[in-house]
Amino acid sequence: QTVHFSADERAFQKLIYTPNAHTVVIEVGEGKSYNAVLQDVQVHPITDKLLHIDFFQLFDNKEITMEVPVKITGVSPGVLLGGVLRLNTRKLKVKALPKNLPDFVEANISELEMGNKLYVTKLVSDKYKLMHPDNTVVCQVKRSRVSIDVEEEEEGEEGAEAAAPAEGAAPAEA
Repeated sequence: QTVHFSADERAFQKLIYTPNAHTVVIEVGEGKSYNAVLQDVQVHPITDKLLHIDFFQLFDNKEITMEVPVKITGVSPGVLLGGVLRLNTRKLKVKALPKNLPDFVEANISELEMGNKLYVTKLVSDKYKLMHPDNTVVCQVKRSRVSIDVEEEEEGEEGAEAAAPAEGAAPAEA
């Protein structure tokens, strides 16, 4: 069923200009209301003026699949040691009943050491299902160039000490 309506552009700002996924109740004249979720937005290519919005009607007993953003929480020991957190997946496809749809999926990085990866299997929930293969990497802690350079300098100093002859020793001949 298609329902056409119009509203002031400002009424949609908090819904459109957010990374989170929200469900809405659309009230259209004479007490009719629809539970819905934002499906598509069209904006003018030059002025960015809102031209058209499509909503998808939700039913309490039907699951829906939609993308929701990933929210990073916690502090990674690997990042504290100079690693760089790389977010591989900014949004995840979630399948759930409308009442169980999250605004975001929380990814706790407190256990990520240098070189570790956080897989979707660590983000499971009873309320929704993630629609990704088990080997999907959400984020990882990679070595930064600075931490690699520091390690190479330390190894270079140790190597130089080992290569230098001890005091009083005869120089090595080639």
